Amino acid sequence: MSSPVGTLFNSVLEQCSAGSEFGAVIDTDMRRRLLRGLFESYYADKTEQSVVFDTNRQWSARLPALMDLFPRSKVIACVRNVAWVMDSLERLYRANPFENTKLFNDQVERNTVYSRCETLAQRNRLVGYAWTALKEAYYGEHANSLLLIDYDLLSQAPERVLRLVYDFIGEPWFEHDFDHLVYDAPEFDQALGVAGLHKVKPKVALEPRRTILPPDLFEKYAELSFWNDGSASVANVIRMKNPTAVS
Repeated sequence: MSSPVGTLFNSVLEQCSAGSEFGAVIDTDMRRRLLRGLFESYYADKTEQSVVFDTNRQWSARLPALMDLFPRSKVIACVRNVAWVMDSLERLYRANPFENTKLFNDQVERNTVYSRCETLAQRNRLVGYAWTALKEAYYGEHANSLLLIDYDLLSQAPERVLRLVYDFIGEPWFEHDFDHLVYDAPEFDQALGVAGLHKVKPKVALEPRRTILPPDLFEKYAELSFWNDGSASVANVIRMKNPTAVS
């Protein structure tokens, strides 16, 4: 689930920026205080915690502001072959055949698997925005504060991968139970018209399957895994090197 802090952040910044009624009377230092105050107010009941995880996909596109407000902040992103992301979303769409999900705005967007994938891949939509925002961070000046985790590797070796995550954030290891997970958000998914969108299976495991996407679509989106090339980025990546190694 995405936290509302990112949306609140954008709204406050919009009211404080050039072109707004108040832009001329709010200087940069005041903007910093207002925006930092959002985090402090939202997490006021967690003041005893030394680390807070805010789940909003926009932070990878807001790293300059985030690093200014919280210099020690880090961004963790789980990545997966985009073709399989599209496959998962298409499966959910087909599992709700009597609902016009709000993932799509009109009949043109939801017509066929081709229009649905193309819509989701647009740079301001569910998959496309997350992909482009992460790519910005991956090649950006704050890439060393970014950790990307390969989904398939995480699902195959969760403890091994999470120990590397704990090392990245500098926190002591916490023992996890990877066989009895519980998470669901049926009210949110019902309002969106996509039942099961946020339901988590109880056991962490990789479940191989055949894609339901046409071969040309699968091939198109399978080519978008920019994180497999580490030559032009200083980002931290937990990726599969061979069946028994990570980097």
